Amino acid sequence: MGGFFGVTSKQDCVFDLYFGTDYHSHLGTRRAGMAVFSKEDGFDRAIHNIENSPFRTKFDKDVNLMKGHMGIGCISDYEPQPLIIRSHHGTYAIMTVGKMNNHEAIMKQLFDSGHSHFLEMSGGDINTTELVASIINQKDNLIEGLQYAQEMIDGSMTILILTEKGIYAARDKMGRTPVSVGKKDGSFCVAFESFSYLNLGYSNYKELGPGEIAIVTPEEVRTLVQPGEDMKICTFLWVYYGYPSSSYEGISVEEMRYNCGKKLAQRDDANPDTVAGVPDSGIAHAIGYANESGIPFSRPFIKYTPTWPRSFMPTIQSKRNLIAKMKLIPVQELIENKSLLLIDDSIVRGTQLRETTEFLYQSGAKEVHIRPACPPILYGCKYLNFSRSTSEMDLITRRVIQQIAGDYTNVHLDAFSNPDTPEYKEMIDTICDQLNFTSLRYHRLDDMIESVGLDCSKLCTYCWDGKE
Repeated sequence: MGGFFGVTSKQDCVFDLYFGTDYHSHLGTRRAGMAVFSKEDGFDRAIHNIENSPFRTKFDKDVNLMKGHMGIGCISDYEPQPLIIRSHHGTYAIMTVGKMNNHEAIMKQLFDSGHSHFLEMSGGDINTTELVASIINQKDNLIEGLQYAQEMIDGSMTILILTEKGIYAARDKMGRTPVSVGKKDGSFCVAFESFSYLNLGYSNYKELGPGEIAIVTPEEVRTLVQPGEDMKICTFLWVYYGYPSSSYEGISVEEMRYNCGKKLAQRDDANPDTVAGVPDSGIAHAIGYANESGIPFSRPFIKYTPTWPRSFMPTIQSKRNLIAKMKLIPVQELIENKSLLLIDDSIVRGTQLRETTEFLYQSGAKEVHIRPACPPILYGCKYLNFSRSTSEMDLITRRVIQQIAGDYTNVHLDAFSNPDTPEYKEMIDTICDQLNFTSLRYHRLDDMIESVGLDCSKLCTYCWDGKE
């Protein structure tokens, strides 16, 4: 995924930029960066690897050295950014959040039109942000360039550009990621997470609409390209990725998760001793379930956050699984001889939840009922890099469907996404058996959409139903 924060101020903005960017650490695990501009010193930038250390510890020296009244910062899961670009538009800093599915075709087009080269990152990949900058630079001005990039990119791309005039903020064409704007005296900020600026003294000012492009200065936020009518914001932001204190499109993440748990409870017939959530993202869902069902909420394991913060997660899946296990400390008295109903935000590969269930049985649990807070994930995300899966066969649903059907020649995935079909039931029963759950019941898509409260036409549900 990735997160961003930008500030334009009549005063030095580095303190706000530092803490505002840090508040996005839950959205990325590999790289982080800040770029600032001052009239006296021009552009300055710092980028660090945050795989083994939190954002603040890597940037605590930079924040005391950097100076500027405007700046952008980002947390990234992949490419180092922001980048400082020198072009016929002048010098600017740029950062992006999203996913580009047609980068090879775009690179070929740029090479054919005379572009000479791109720098390779470790592993041979091209920095997506550099590629986006090259698209923008094909046009005569930044506004046309941003529009051109949004048209060319297959996927999703939200872009911030820091110039001498201000910050150009461009929300992705279909609004799959949010862009919130905050205001305080003499300053405006733009952020992925709306909560990130509240403790810095900003209040909510507006949210950019899908495809909207605005320029942000210390004096104003001015729309340059009007928003489109169609929106497909990612529903998974509320289910999992969003921080509990955030809101998107005016809808609270925490409140949505309570609604989600409530809906799960209304359709359930399990009778456990206690309800629990997998820390951290499953906890609010579990509270909603417990409040609705009357079954007590408990915390049978605690996440050890002092030395295992969420931002520290390596990219190698086997190590991620180990660290996910190391983070959870059992409370033996709340597990032994208990029937537990456990809510997690989702099941992707199934590895971690299977190990968590085994861990509970080994700690003396009688039963472990699993209730994912979203429907079965059948499709890899095309828009936001929310999963590290390189193949859809990494998804436990796809592996089970192949096992049931033998091959994919005559498989209709719609049958496996409909909770009222025998194919769906067989898939769920097989997953339940393979992961050794006492019972398994996923959230229904219609119930989850109702839990959000937006019209389904405005929500991206591609990973569950394949509808773009």
